[in-house]
Amino acid sequence: MSNLLLPVVLCLGLLLWRGMATLRVPIDGFILALVFVLLAATLLPCQNEAARWLGLLGKCAVGALFFLQGARLSGQTVLDGVTHWRLHLFVAAATFLVFPLFGLGLLAVFPYLLPNSLWLGVLFVCALPSTVQSSIALTSMARGNVSAAICAATLSNIVGVALAPLLFGAMSHLHGRSIDAGAILQVGMQLLLPFLAGHLLRPWLGAWAERNRKLLSMTDRGSILLIVYTAFSAAVLRGIWQSLPPATLAMLALVMAGMLASVLATIISTGRALGFDRADEVALLFCGSQKSLVSGVPIANALTSGALASGAIVGPLLLPIMLYHPMQLLVCTWAARFYLRAGQQAERAVVPARPGVRTAV
Repeated sequence: MSNLLLPVVLCLGLLLWRGMATLRVPIDGFILALVFVLLAATLLPCQNEAARWLGLLGKCAVGALFFLQGARLSGQTVLDGVTHWRLHLFVAAATFLVFPLFGLGLLAVFPYLLPNSLWLGVLFVCALPSTVQSSIALTSMARGNVSAAICAATLSNIVGVALAPLLFGAMSHLHGRSIDAGAILQVGMQLLLPFLAGHLLRPWLGAWAERNRKLLSMTDRGSILLIVYTAFSAAVLRGIWQSLPPATLAMLALVMAGMLASVLATIISTGRALGFDRADEVALLFCGSQKSLVSGVPIANALTSGALASGAIVGPLLLPIMLYHPMQLLVCTWAARFYLRAGQQAERAVVPARPGVRTAV
Protein backbone atom coordinates (compact mmCIF):
# COMPACT_ATOMS: atom_id res chain seq x y z
CA MET A 1 0.00 0.00 0.00
CA SER A 2 1.30 3.43 -0.84
CA ASN A 3 2.43 5.78 1.92
CA LEU A 4 -0.52 8.12 1.41
CA LEU A 5 -3.24 5.51 0.98
CA LEU A 6 -3.25 4.07 4.49
CA PRO A 7 -3.87 7.46 6.21
CA VAL A 8 -6.63 8.21 3.69
CA VAL A 9 -8.35 4.87 4.35
CA LEU A 10 -8.06 5.35 8.10
CA CYS A 11 -9.48 8.90 7.86
CA LEU A 12 -12.42 7.70 5.77
CA GLY A 13 -13.06 4.93 8.28
CA LEU A 14 -12.93 7.43 11.16
CA LEU A 15 -15.38 9.75 9.40
CA LEU A 16 -17.75 6.84 8.73
CA TRP A 17 -17.54 5.72 12.36
CA ARG A 18 -18.13 9.28 13.58
CA GLY A 19 -21.13 9.69 11.29
CA MET A 20 -22.67 6.43 12.47
CA ALA A 21 -22.08 7.40 16.09
CA THR A 22 -23.66 10.84 15.55
CA LEU A 23 -26.77 9.30 13.98
CA ARG A 24 -26.77 6.56 16.63
CA VAL A 25 -26.45 3.89 13.96
CA PRO A 26 -25.22 0.57 15.41
CA ILE A 27 -21.67 -0.18 14.28
CA ASP A 28 -21.93 -2.98 11.74
CA GLY A 29 -19.42 -5.68 12.63
CA PHE A 30 -19.47 -6.88 9.04
CA ILE A 31 -18.14 -3.53 7.82
CA LEU A 32 -15.35 -3.64 10.39
CA ALA A 33 -14.56 -7.20 9.31
CA LEU A 34 -14.35 -6.06 5.68
CA VAL A 35 -11.86 -3.35 6.62
CA PHE A 36 -9.79 -5.89 8.55
CA VAL A 37 -9.85 -8.32 5.61
CA LEU A 38 -8.69 -5.58 3.22
CA LEU A 39 -5.79 -4.73 5.52
CA ALA A 40 -4.93 -8.42 5.89
CA ALA A 41 -4.96 -8.91 2.12
CA THR A 42 -2.74 -5.85 1.73
CA LEU A 43 -0.19 -6.80 4.36
CA LEU A 44 -0.35 -10.61 4.10
CA PRO A 45 -1.77 -11.56 0.68
CA CYS A 46 -2.29 -15.25 0.02
CA GLN A 47 -0.58 -16.59 -3.08
CA ASN A 48 0.49 -19.69 -4.99
CA GLU A 49 -0.86 -22.94 -3.50
CA ALA A 50 -2.58 -21.22 -0.57
CA ALA A 51 -4.49 -18.95 -2.95
CA ARG A 52 -5.63 -21.93 -5.03
CA TRP A 53 -6.95 -23.84 -2.02
CA LEU A 54 -8.62 -20.78 -0.53
CA GLY A 55 -10.26 -20.11 -3.89
CA LEU A 56 -11.70 -23.63 -3.98
CA LEU A 57 -12.85 -23.29 -0.38
CA GLY A 58 -14.52 -20.00 -1.24
CA LYS A 59 -16.47 -21.57 -4.11
CA CYS A 60 -17.66 -24.37 -1.83
CA ALA A 61 -18.67 -21.84 0.83
CA VAL A 62 -20.64 -19.77 -1.70
CA GLY A 63 -22.41 -22.89 -2.95
CA ALA A 64 -23.40 -23.68 0.63
CA LEU A 65 -24.51 -20.06 1.14
CA PHE A 66 -26.95 -20.11 -1.78
CA PHE A 67 -28.08 -23.66 -0.94
CA LEU A 68 -29.11 -22.51 2.54
CA GLN A 69 -30.71 -19.35 1.16
CA GLY A 70 -32.88 -21.57 -1.01
CA ALA A 71 -33.76 -23.72 2.01
CA ARG A 72 -34.83 -20.62 3.95
CA LEU A 73 -36.99 -19.20 1.15
CA SER A 74 -40.71 -19.66 1.73
CA GLY A 75 -42.74 -20.23 -1.41
CA GLN A 76 -45.68 -18.49 0.26
CA THR A 77 -43.60 -15.30 0.51
CA VAL A 78 -43.21 -15.25 -3.25
CA LEU A 79 -46.91 -15.95 -3.85
CA ASP A 80 -47.99 -13.23 -1.41
CA GLY A 81 -45.90 -10.71 -3.30
CA VAL A 82 -47.98 -11.07 -6.46
CA THR A 83 -50.90 -9.19 -4.91
CA HIS A 84 -48.93 -5.93 -4.65
CA TRP A 85 -47.60 -6.02 -8.19
CA ARG A 86 -47.33 -2.22 -8.63
CA LEU A 87 -44.90 -1.92 -5.74
CA HIS A 88 -42.80 -4.86 -6.88
CA LEU A 89 -42.71 -3.59 -10.44
CA PHE A 90 -41.53 -0.20 -9.15
CA VAL A 91 -38.77 -1.80 -7.03
CA ALA A 92 -37.64 -3.91 -9.98
CA ALA A 93 -37.56 -0.82 -12.22
CA ALA A 94 -35.52 1.13 -9.66
CA THR A 95 -33.09 -1.75 -9.11
CA PHE A 96 -32.59 -2.97 -12.68
CA LEU A 97 -33.49 0.08 -14.80
CA VAL A 98 -32.91 3.36 -12.93
CA PHE A 99 -29.52 2.30 -11.56
CA PRO A 100 -28.17 1.15 -14.97
CA LEU A 101 -29.42 4.36 -16.61
CA PHE A 102 -27.64 6.47 -13.99
CA GLY A 103 -24.47 4.41 -14.32
CA LEU A 104 -24.37 4.56 -18.09
CA GLY A 105 -25.25 8.25 -18.00
CA LEU A 106 -22.37 9.05 -15.64
CA LEU A 107 -20.00 7.03 -17.80
CA ALA A 108 -21.14 8.84 -20.96
CA VAL A 109 -20.78 12.32 -19.42
CA PHE A 110 -17.60 11.74 -17.37
CA PRO A 111 -15.71 8.92 -19.13
CA TYR A 112 -12.29 9.99 -17.81
CA LEU A 113 -13.37 10.60 -14.22
CA LEU A 114 -12.38 7.04 -13.21
CA PRO A 115 -10.16 4.30 -14.69
CA ASN A 116 -11.95 1.77 -16.89
CA SER A 117 -11.65 -0.98 -14.27
CA LEU A 118 -13.49 1.14 -11.69
CA TRP A 119 -16.16 2.23 -14.16
CA LEU A 120 -16.73 -1.46 -14.76
CA GLY A 121 -17.19 -1.87 -11.01
CA VAL A 122 -19.70 1.02 -10.94
CA LEU A 123 -21.71 -0.67 -13.70
CA PHE A 124 -21.52 -3.90 -11.73
CA VAL A 125 -23.11 -2.18 -8.72
CA CYS A 126 -25.90 -0.94 -10.99
CA ALA A 127 -26.71 -4.50 -12.07
CA LEU A 128 -26.90 -6.03 -8.58
CA PRO A 129 -30.16 -6.97 -6.81
CA SER A 130 -31.45 -5.38 -3.63
CA THR A 131 -30.50 -6.48 -0.13
CA VAL A 132 -32.85 -8.57 2.00
CA GLN A 133 -32.00 -8.13 5.68
CA SER A 134 -31.21 -4.41 5.70
CA SER A 135 -34.13 -3.47 3.41
CA ILE A 136 -36.59 -5.22 5.72
CA ALA A 137 -34.96 -3.90 8.91
CA LEU A 138 -34.98 -0.29 7.66
CA THR A 139 -38.59 -0.55 6.49
CA SER A 140 -39.59 -1.89 9.90
CA MET A 141 -37.67 0.88 11.67
CA ALA A 142 -39.51 3.53 9.61
CA ARG A 143 -42.90 1.80 10.15
CA GLY A 144 -43.35 1.09 6.47
CA ASN A 145 -45.02 -1.79 4.66
CA VAL A 146 -42.87 -4.61 6.04
CA SER A 147 -44.72 -7.45 4.31
CA ALA A 148 -44.29 -5.74 0.94
CA ALA A 149 -40.60 -5.14 1.69
CA ILE A 150 -40.09 -8.83 2.49
CA CYS A 151 -41.66 -9.87 -0.82
CA ALA A 152 -39.95 -7.16 -2.88
CA ALA A 153 -36.47 -7.80 -1.49
CA THR A 154 -36.85 -11.58 -1.81
CA LEU A 155 -38.09 -11.37 -5.39
CA SER A 156 -35.30 -8.94 -6.27
CA ASN A 157 -32.67 -11.37 -5.01
CA ILE A 158 -34.19 -14.39 -6.78
CA VAL A 159 -34.48 -12.55 -10.09
CA GLY A 160 -31.21 -10.69 -9.60
CA VAL A 161 -28.99 -13.77 -9.38
CA ALA A 162 -30.03 -14.64 -12.94
CA LEU A 163 -30.56 -11.13 -14.30
CA ALA A 164 -27.50 -9.33 -12.85
CA PRO A 165 -24.90 -11.19 -14.98
CA LEU A 166 -26.98 -10.60 -18.14
CA LEU A 167 -27.51 -6.93 -17.34
CA PHE A 168 -23.87 -6.41 -16.43
CA GLY A 169 -22.83 -8.19 -19.62
CA ALA A 170 -24.96 -5.83 -21.70
CA MET A 171 -23.62 -2.72 -19.96
CA SER A 172 -20.00 -3.88 -20.08
CA HIS A 173 -20.42 -4.51 -23.82
CA LEU A 174 -21.42 -0.86 -24.21
CA HIS A 175 -18.32 0.00 -22.19
CA GLY A 176 -16.16 -1.86 -24.68
CA ARG A 177 -15.86 -5.14 -22.77
CA SER A 178 -17.65 -8.43 -23.33
CA ILE A 179 -18.76 -11.38 -21.23
CA ASP A 180 -19.24 -14.65 -23.05
CA ALA A 181 -21.93 -17.20 -22.32
CA GLY A 182 -19.45 -19.32 -20.40
CA ALA A 183 -19.07 -16.69 -17.66
CA ILE A 184 -22.86 -16.37 -17.28
CA LEU A 185 -23.20 -20.16 -17.23
CA GLN A 186 -20.57 -20.19 -14.47
CA VAL A 187 -22.83 -17.97 -12.36
CA GLY A 188 -25.73 -20.35 -12.88
CA MET A 189 -23.68 -23.38 -11.96
CA GLN A 190 -22.19 -21.82 -8.82
CA LEU A 191 -25.20 -19.88 -7.55
CA LEU A 192 -28.54 -20.81 -9.11
CA LEU A 193 -28.23 -24.59 -8.99
CA PRO A 194 -27.40 -24.70 -5.25
CA PHE A 195 -30.21 -22.19 -4.59
CA LEU A 196 -32.78 -24.31 -6.43
CA ALA A 197 -31.51 -27.49 -4.78
CA GLY A 198 -31.87 -25.92 -1.35
CA HIS A 199 -35.39 -24.73 -2.10
CA LEU A 200 -36.43 -28.18 -3.32
CA LEU A 201 -35.15 -29.63 -0.03
CA ARG A 202 -36.93 -26.97 2.07
CA PRO A 203 -39.59 -29.44 3.37
CA TRP A 204 -36.79 -31.28 5.18
CA LEU A 205 -34.32 -28.44 5.87
CA GLY A 206 -36.54 -25.36 6.21
CA ALA A 207 -37.39 -25.70 9.91
CA TRP A 208 -33.74 -26.37 10.82
CA ALA A 209 -32.57 -23.38 8.75
CA GLU A 210 -35.09 -21.09 10.46
CA ARG A 211 -34.02 -22.24 13.94
CA ASN A 212 -30.36 -21.58 13.12
CA ARG A 213 -30.81 -18.35 11.13
CA LYS A 214 -28.30 -16.37 13.25
CA LEU A 215 -25.63 -19.05 13.01
CA LEU A 216 -26.16 -19.41 9.25
CA SER A 217 -25.94 -15.63 8.86
CA MET A 218 -22.47 -15.75 10.41
CA THR A 219 -21.38 -18.49 8.01
CA ASP A 220 -22.85 -16.52 5.09
CA ARG A 221 -20.77 -13.48 5.98
CA GLY A 222 -17.73 -15.65 6.62
CA SER A 223 -17.86 -17.01 3.07
CA ILE A 224 -18.08 -13.46 1.70
CA LEU A 225 -15.06 -12.39 3.75
CA LEU A 226 -13.11 -15.39 2.48
CA ILE A 227 -13.81 -14.48 -1.15
CA VAL A 228 -12.94 -10.82 -0.53
CA TYR A 229 -9.63 -11.83 1.05
CA THR A 230 -8.59 -14.09 -1.85
CA ALA A 231 -9.79 -11.57 -4.45
CA PHE A 232 -7.95 -8.63 -2.95
CA SER A 233 -4.86 -10.72 -2.29
CA ALA A 234 -4.65 -11.33 -6.04
CA ALA A 235 -5.35 -7.64 -6.68
CA VAL A 236 -2.61 -6.54 -4.27
CA LEU A 237 -0.10 -8.87 -5.91
CA ARG A 238 -1.01 -7.25 -9.25
CA GLY A 239 -0.42 -3.76 -7.83
CA ILE A 240 -3.95 -2.46 -7.24
CA TRP A 241 -2.91 0.09 -4.61
CA GLN A 242 -0.09 1.43 -6.79
CA SER A 243 -2.48 1.90 -9.72
CA LEU A 244 -5.25 3.53 -7.63
CA PRO A 245 -3.99 6.68 -5.87
CA PRO A 246 -5.95 8.19 -2.95
CA ALA A 247 -7.46 10.89 -5.19
CA THR A 248 -8.97 8.20 -7.43
CA LEU A 249 -10.51 6.40 -4.46
CA ALA A 250 -11.92 9.68 -3.17
CA MET A 251 -13.44 10.38 -6.59
CA LEU A 252 -14.96 6.89 -6.64
CA ALA A 253 -16.52 7.57 -3.25
CA LEU A 254 -18.05 10.81 -4.59
CA VAL A 255 -19.44 8.99 -7.63
CA MET A 256 -21.09 6.34 -5.45
CA ALA A 257 -22.46 8.96 -3.05
CA GLY A 258 -23.87 10.96 -5.96
CA MET A 259 -25.50 7.86 -7.41
CA LEU A 260 -27.11 6.99 -4.07
CA ALA A 261 -28.46 10.53 -3.62
CA SER A 262 -29.82 10.60 -7.18
CA VAL A 263 -31.57 7.25 -6.84
CA LEU A 264 -33.13 8.18 -3.49
CA ALA A 265 -34.48 11.46 -4.90
CA THR A 266 -35.82 9.70 -8.01
CA ILE A 267 -37.60 7.00 -5.98
CA ILE A 268 -39.23 9.50 -3.60
CA SER A 269 -40.43 11.90 -6.31
CA THR A 270 -41.67 9.18 -8.68
CA GLY A 271 -43.34 7.17 -5.90
CA ARG A 272 -45.29 10.21 -4.74
CA ALA A 273 -46.25 11.10 -8.31
CA LEU A 274 -47.64 7.57 -8.78
CA GLY A 275 -49.76 7.89 -5.64
CA PHE A 276 -48.07 5.41 -3.29
CA ASP A 277 -48.96 6.00 0.37
CA ARG A 278 -46.39 6.61 3.09
CA ALA A 279 -45.99 2.96 4.13
CA ASP A 280 -45.42 1.85 0.55
CA GLU A 281 -43.08 4.77 -0.12
CA VAL A 282 -40.86 3.60 2.74
CA ALA A 283 -40.70 0.07 1.30
CA LEU A 284 -40.00 1.45 -2.17
CA LEU A 285 -37.21 3.67 -0.90
CA PHE A 286 -35.27 1.04 0.99
CA CYS A 287 -35.83 -1.91 -1.34
CA GLY A 288 -35.15 0.16 -4.46
CA SER A 289 -31.99 1.95 -3.32
CA GLN A 290 -30.11 -0.90 -1.62
CA LYS A 291 -27.56 -3.07 -3.42
CA SER A 292 -26.54 -6.48 -2.11
CA LEU A 293 -22.90 -7.05 -1.23
CA VAL A 294 -23.75 -10.63 -0.22
CA SER A 295 -24.97 -11.40 -3.74
CA GLY A 296 -22.44 -9.16 -5.47
CA VAL A 297 -19.27 -10.81 -4.18
CA PRO A 298 -20.18 -14.36 -5.35
CA ILE A 299 -21.45 -13.08 -8.71
CA ALA A 300 -18.23 -11.11 -9.28
CA ASN A 301 -16.14 -14.10 -8.25
CA ALA A 302 -18.01 -16.37 -10.68
CA LEU A 303 -17.85 -13.88 -13.54
CA THR A 304 -14.13 -13.22 -13.19
CA SER A 305 -13.36 -16.92 -13.57
CA GLY A 306 -14.58 -16.57 -17.16
CA ALA A 307 -13.98 -13.99 -19.85
CA LEU A 308 -13.19 -11.08 -17.57
CA ALA A 309 -10.31 -12.85 -15.86
CA SER A 310 -7.88 -11.96 -18.62
CA GLY A 311 -8.63 -8.26 -18.52
CA ALA A 312 -10.16 -6.88 -15.32
CA ILE A 313 -9.52 -8.39 -11.91
CA VAL A 314 -12.11 -8.92 -9.24
CA GLY A 315 -10.56 -6.44 -6.77
CA PRO A 316 -11.40 -3.24 -8.71
CA LEU A 317 -14.75 -4.81 -9.66
CA LEU A 318 -15.68 -5.07 -5.97
CA LEU A 319 -14.33 -1.72 -4.73
CA PRO A 320 -17.44 0.32 -5.73
CA ILE A 321 -19.91 -2.02 -3.99
CA MET A 322 -17.70 -2.12 -0.91
CA LEU A 323 -17.88 1.69 -0.76
CA TYR A 324 -21.60 1.79 -1.58
CA HIS A 325 -22.50 -0.75 1.12
CA PRO A 326 -21.62 1.37 4.21
CA MET A 327 -22.95 4.51 2.49
CA GLN A 328 -26.37 2.98 1.94
CA LEU A 329 -26.54 1.77 5.54
CA LEU A 330 -25.60 5.18 6.94
CA VAL A 331 -27.85 7.31 4.71
CA CYS A 332 -30.84 4.96 4.76
CA THR A 333 -30.70 4.60 8.56
CA TRP A 334 -30.89 8.38 8.82
CA ALA A 335 -33.82 8.34 6.34
CA ALA A 336 -35.58 5.63 8.36
CA ARG A 337 -35.29 7.71 11.53
CA PHE A 338 -36.62 10.74 9.63
CA TYR A 339 -39.67 8.78 8.40
CA LEU A 340 -40.24 7.44 11.92
CA ARG A 341 -40.24 10.92 13.48
CA ALA A 342 -42.49 12.29 10.71
CA GLY A 343 -44.95 9.44 11.23
CA GLN A 344 -45.02 9.96 14.98
CA GLN A 345 -45.67 13.67 14.53
CA ALA A 346 -48.50 12.93 12.09
CA GLU A 347 -50.05 10.48 14.57
CA ARG A 348 -49.93 13.04 17.37
CA ALA A 349 -51.49 15.68 15.11
CA VAL A 350 -54.59 13.58 14.35
CA VAL A 351 -55.24 12.35 17.92
CA PRO A 352 -58.53 13.93 19.02
CA ALA A 353 -58.29 16.17 22.05
CA ARG A 354 -59.87 14.88 25.25
CA PRO A 355 -62.18 17.19 27.20
CA GLY A 356 -60.20 19.73 29.20
CA VAL A 357 -56.93 18.87 27.40
CA ARG A 358 -55.34 21.24 24.89
CA THR A 359 -53.74 19.48 21.90
CA ALA A 360 -50.87 21.18 20.15
CA VAL A 361 -50.89 20.94 16.40
